[in-house]
Amino acid sequence: MSSSVDATSTSLAEDLQDLQLDRPAKGLKSVEELEKLTVDEHLSDIERSVYLLSSGQEVQRISVIHNLPDLLRDTESHDECMRRVVPKVREVLHLAQTDMQLAATSAFLQILQKNLVPIQNYSQTFLQTILNSVDSKDPDVASAWLDTLLDVIDLLPKEVIKKEILGSAISKGQLAQSVQSRLACCRILGKISTKFEPFVIKKEILPVVQSLCQDVDYEVRGCMCRQLDCVARGLGLEATKSAILPELVELTNDEECHVRIAGLETVVNILSLLDAETCGTTIIPLVCKICQQAVQAEDATLPVVATQLGKLCHGIADNLTDEQKQWFIDFYKKLCHVGLEKNKESDLTDIFELEDKLVECRKNSAFNFPAMVLFCGAKQFKPDLHVTFTHLCKDPHFMVRKTISGGFHEVCKLLGNSANLIQSDLVALLKDESIEVLKGVVSNMPAILDCYMSSGSNHTVSESKSGPLSDIIPAFLASENAVFTSNNWRLQEMLMNNLSCLNKCYSSENIYNKVIPILRQKLLKARALPVKVAAARSLLKLTRKVKKREQRDEIFHGLIHEFCHARKCYLRNVFVDICRIVIELYSKKFFKETFYEYLLELHTDSVPNIRLNLCSILPDLKRLLILPTDRGLLQQLDACVRKLLVAEKDKDVTDGVQSALEELDKIHIPMQSMTRRNLFEQDLEDQKKEEEEKLLLDNEEKEMKKEEEAAEKKKGDKRNLVSAKKGSENGSSSKIPGPRKGSRAGLSGSNSTTKNDNKPISPNTKGAGTSNNKLVKSKSINCLSQIPRRDGKDLSKTKIVSPAPTPGKSPGNKVQVNSNISKASTGDSNINKKRVSSPKLSRLPLYNSNPNLHPGRPSSPSLIPIKASTTSSTNKTIKATRGSGIPAPGSAGTRRASVPTISTSRRGSLSGQLPTEVTPKAKGSNGALTPSIKERKKSR
Repeated sequence: MSSSVDATSTSLAEDLQDLQLDRPAKGLKSVEELEKLTVDEHLSDIERSVYLLSSGQEVQRISVIHNLPDLLRDTESHDECMRRVVPKVREVLHLAQTDMQLAATSAFLQILQKNLVPIQNYSQTFLQTILNSVDSKDPDVASAWLDTLLDVIDLLPKEVIKKEILGSAISKGQLAQSVQSRLACCRILGKISTKFEPFVIKKEILPVVQSLCQDVDYEVRGCMCRQLDCVARGLGLEATKSAILPELVELTNDEECHVRIAGLETVVNILSLLDAETCGTTIIPLVCKICQQAVQAEDATLPVVATQLGKLCHGIADNLTDEQKQWFIDFYKKLCHVGLEKNKESDLTDIFELEDKLVECRKNSAFNFPAMVLFCGAKQFKPDLHVTFTHLCKDPHFMVRKTISGGFHEVCKLLGNSANLIQSDLVALLKDESIEVLKGVVSNMPAILDCYMSSGSNHTVSESKSGPLSDIIPAFLASENAVFTSNNWRLQEMLMNNLSCLNKCYSSENIYNKVIPILRQKLLKARALPVKVAAARSLLKLTRKVKKREQRDEIFHGLIHEFCHARKCYLRNVFVDICRIVIELYSKKFFKETFYEYLLELHTDSVPNIRLNLCSILPDLKRLLILPTDRGLLQQLDACVRKLLVAEKDKDVTDGVQSALEELDKIHIPMQSMTRRNLFEQDLEDQKKEEEEKLLLDNEEKEMKKEEEAAEKKKGDKRNLVSAKKGSENGSSSKIPGPRKGSRAGLSGSNSTTKNDNKPISPNTKGAGTSNNKLVKSKSINCLSQIPRRDGKDLSKTKIVSPAPTPGKSPGNKVQVNSNISKASTGDSNINKKRVSSPKLSRLPLYNSNPNLHPGRPSSPSLIPIKASTTSSTNKTIKATRGSGIPAPGSAGTRRASVPTISTSRRGSLSGQLPTEVTPKAKGSNGALTPSIKERKKSR
């Protein structure tokens, strides 16, 4: 056992020794290598470049070639560089490695693009090097130099091209040259064909072109076939019909698939050049033949045909008969279904290869579906292409569904009012399990919804339950579950951003109940920060469309509670980003009233990253302020910055505060008077936002008033119906029905009823029997008009007698009430009920339920103050009442009156309610308190 342990430890030690963790990395240079790379500092740029090109390392030579445009840009060293450095560069390139060759291709092109060298000098030096390097044996180097030559041709004048390049290109196209040279010749001839006149092309270039089209190598034939488009445009229509079209027809029938594909692509590109006669007699039969051969062979040409069919049909649409047009539509439908039938029995490898080609064919057909809709027209979509579109949306391969979902919005635009036909297909794509399919639909959802909104269904979901949006929007919201199960945070961000488009087609209630909860959840639980920011932006955009103020306030309070006051630091950090979006979308006034102070609270946060993020938004806060209105907010901002400067210990936060302070010093706070005169563009935008917010509040108030009026009207109708029913029950015994319990109607003989009789009574009362105590100001001028009345009833016919106190017989002194009230128990039954349920108060002294036992102090705030602007008779009554206080029973001036004078203080609520106790509780002969009228009523 011990021997095995020793062997294990020995092998471990050997492995650690082999690692050699302390050895230097291979990338470091030795001392000898560093000496070789060292150059004298006193050398000039030209001398250093020549030295490095002569005896420097490979990396140093590449550095010199990269800096060659900079050397030529310097006017002082330009001539010396052309005389000493450029020849050295051309000499080094003959034996240079690939990296140096690629660096030279980029440097030579930049020199011509920036006009650092005259054209004549460039053609004698750099152009010759490019032409020689095109024939390099290294295919990568040769391809790089050829691409550089083609770019240079676009910048060179016609004379230089004809003199320096044309002859070299023709010589490369001879049959004796290598395949690589002939391929280069094809590309060069196609590039220079647009530079010369037709007669020069016909004389110099066309023979070589025809020879290359008949070349023995299929790559050369295919390469030259792709350049026939450029040659035809240089020749013109007549020469093309006589010289190019015969070659093109022959190439499309070539035995090699590569050449046939090139021929089909050239036919599509040359369509705009040909006339109607040529298209009808040559091109259309040729295209039909190519399509039939592709379907029969099922080779590599089939996906190319599916790719080019859209352009092809669009190019020849004006020259097709109805029968030919229907043929192309049927052929397209066949391409969309190809491969869905059961495969023939063959080798397993062949089956997989064929399946890939057929899937690619259906995918390319799905890509061309918008072009085919344009080809057949929106009116013929339902009979011709609707079924095919449904099949593509339900294709078994996700790549086909992904392609059709990416072009769904284009199909909707082309269909216009007929977009409802593909509603079910859109719902199916939104319910797809593949994330790639959902990506195509979700990314274009705003455009799709706009199409449905403008296609005759210009209403929200709540207004039309059976409309197309009632199925599409729930499916769109349900796609969130599949999107957030993946790790594609970019798709999640896109979905959150696109949810804001629902404000055009979703009602306010639906937005608040269905969309905003999703956004709030993702704002809290999404992992990627861009997703949270996107959710916050959409949430704030949609909140502007919520009509009810209570709902908007709940959202904003939720943001403050869940983020600003959150326990998790990353949520508090998100609050700063939310405030940035609020500043962008809402008015300055709204932000200052809602978020300003909460945002500044974060300067005391314990996490440095939050304080650092806060520093970046401080300049934006100062831009919101206007003096002198926001002087207090400016002081809070200054105090926050001052505290951060003094107390901050974190280095990064300190640097952030310093940079924010520098920007704050540059910001000038405008005065309010100046902003009224000179409104800048930002001020106009802010004013527009503020007006929208005010309009939203005004609309909400109007709707609330309408609802209240409708409710009051309904309640009044119901009340009138009940009173009429009671009147019919009383019959002839009493034509004037007595007031119901708790009724606010006035007495039958009252002439001072108000408009508010039918309004509901405010529940802001105290005690058990005080539900109907709202004060209504009397309209009569002859009575005590300034004393508030209860419930709008006529109180002018009730008299109050205040007897003079009798000294020495205090216990017998009582407050005398008019006989109309004292005999309430024996009077007329109707009048009795009225007086018991609501005693008349207009001429009664107003007693306080909490008597003032100290005349030097103000009485309890239970009574409404009497206004000074009353009539003369009213003033006299008030003064008499205030001057003579009624002494309490049994007191001869020794005890203070238990009945207070009229109080000048206001009671509790803004409505000014009177106490429900009308008469004071006086002591009887046995010393017990006599109950008031209200208490007697209550006991009954």
